[in-house]
Order: sequence, then C-alpha cells, then structure tokens
Amino acid sequence: MVQTIAQHIAKPILPAGVIPERNVETIYFGGGTPSLLSAEELLALISAVRQKFEVAPDAEITLEANPDDISPLRLQQWQQLGINRLSIGVQSFQNNHLQWMNRAHNNEQALQSIAWATQFGFHNFSIDLIYGLPDMDEQAWQANLEQAIALGVPHISSYALTVEEKTALHHFIAKGKVAAPDDDMQARHFDIMTNSLQAAGFLHYEISNFAKPGLQSRHNSNYWSGNAYYGFGPGAHSFDGHATRWWYKANNALYIAQANHADAILTTEKLTETERLNEKIMTGLRQQQGIPVSEEMQMVAGTKMRAHHFATFMKSTETMQSQGLLIYADGILRLAAEAKFLADGIAAKLFVSE
Repeated sequence: MVQTIAQHIAKPILPAGVIPERNVETIYFGGGTPSLLSAEELLALISAVRQKFEVAPDAEITLEANPDDISPLRLQQWQQLGINRLSIGVQSFQNNHLQWMNRAHNNEQALQSIAWATQFGFHNFSIDLIYGLPDMDEQAWQANLEQAIALGVPHISSYALTVEEKTALHHFIAKGKVAAPDDDMQARHFDIMTNSLQAAGFLHYEISNFAKPGLQSRHNSNYWSGNAYYGFGPGAHSFDGHATRWWYKANNALYIAQANHADAILTTEKLTETERLNEKIMTGLRQQQGIPVSEEMQMVAGTKMRAHHFATFMKSTETMQSQGLLIYADGILRLAAEAKFLADGIAAKLFVSE
C-alpha cells in the first residue's frame, strides 16, 4: 500500500486540465490508522512528498494517532521525521464512554499519551472529543472538558455523535437496544463546550474546533478556505482550488491492483459556479471569520451573483437576523453565538439554486 501511495505522489493521477501546485504548506497523515505505519513507511511517504513538491521550511506536518499507539519510541521517531503536530483520538476521558464507543484504549492510556506528547515536545497537538452519547449527562461532558483544560491541551476538535446508516449503532438503535442521540441534549452539550472552552482562553475558530491563539489547524483551515489540496491513498480527496474535485475509490485491493489505471480508481467531479458558491457559504458560516458580502458588487464570499439570487440571499439573511440567528456588520455575515449549533441548517437555507 505505502509503495503505491508513494508512486502516486511521485506521478499524480490528475484530471484533464488540472495543473498541480508545487508549493506545500501542510502535510496531513489521516484516515485509517496512520500511527500504525512504521518509521520507514512514514519516511518513504514524506520523502516522496519532498521530492515532488516544494515543502515550506515551517510546514505543519500532522499525524493522526490513537492513544494506544503512542509511545516514547514512536514519538522520538515521529519527531526525527519532521512530524510536528499530532491529532490524538481521545474521544473521552471516561472508560464507560470509551467502552460504549468500542475504543481500544482506556482512560489511563489517553492521559498517558497526552503526557508523553507534551514531554517529547509536541506542544502543538489536538485531541478529538465526542459529545451527545445517549448515556452522557451534562456533568460527565463537563468533566471531559475540564480534564482537557487541566492537561493543557492546546487544540480540541469536538463532534456530536452521529448515526450513520448500515452501521452497528444504527442497527442497535433500530432494534431498540440503544437509545438514539437526543438533539436537545447535544445542543446543551454544545453550549457547555463553547462556554467552558472560551472561558479557558480557546478561540472558537470553526464550529467543531477550538484552539489556543496561534495554534489553529493550518491544514484544515486550508480546506475551509477553499485552497487547493492533494490527497493520496484509498478514499483520499483532492481539489484544484477552483472547480475540480477528484478522489480515489475507497477500496484497498482495487487501489493497489489498478494503480496505473485512472479510470478504475479515480472519480472526478466538476463543480458548477453555484455549487462552489454554496460550499463557500457553508464553510464560511462555520468559521469565525464569517462570509464577506459586498452589496455594491452583489458579491458573496468573493463570488458575483445574479441580481435575483443576491436579492433572495439578502432577504433570507434579513429574516434570520430578525430571528437572532445571523449577524451582519461591516460587510461580514456571521452566525449569532446562540445559533452556532444550527450552522449547517442555517447555511442550507441560504444556498443558491441553479
């Protein structure tokens, strides 16, 4: 697998007309369990990137890691490879939650992984936390947040439990074996999280992401800003920064067997101007920076709109401003603090049709 990924990095399979960027500001090892890769495998991938692209001297290089995969030896190896940021899949500091989510690690390993990361100089790291579990009350969620704050965690990515179709959780809920997530409870957990983390000095710079000043994820911020990015490996997505998106099919065996056949492993999508605008509306509202709106130029998120579309958009924003959901000031449209949990639904109401 690593050999095939390195091959694609060296000779990227690109849709017709796409001119690859040369400069790379961030590298992110994610998806699956990249922390299980050996030092030699990680070196092969990083070397392939450095040979093909111009990697910035201060590039942010992130590795996703499970707490039970972190050890002093691995941390030393990762540092030597130039990895300077970790994303640790803690999910919870409470064993009953970890067992319910079928996680391989326990509370002790979660705490130890953070202690070791700090000890070995990874001062820029993030942890994932999940809220809204059926058996998680407000006190338990508050305890998770207080634990993260006490440990000096500089970045937290936190998501509500979601139920995907055809998963074991979906089956258990359908059979009545497990309670479904409660929307009101998840909204309360979200409010507790925003209040607690902002009081502790975190910037709520994206709906699901909180960081101490200067430690926002540069890699993910590039996604949200609509910049070009390149992904390699089964299921990995890429975007040219304009209108073309492509991705490898999420099938390991096919990816390896058909490595040299683009038609077999690659899917390409050409976004319309309207689709691109709607994506900008979605990601812009989710970010602290909001959406720039120029009434004089009839532009939203840097995109010129047709007069009737712009009029409809502005009318919708006025309605939601009167409802206390949006704030429009100095040419920037933002979510009201009380409406952040509803971000995606609000954005959908602002979408432009073809």
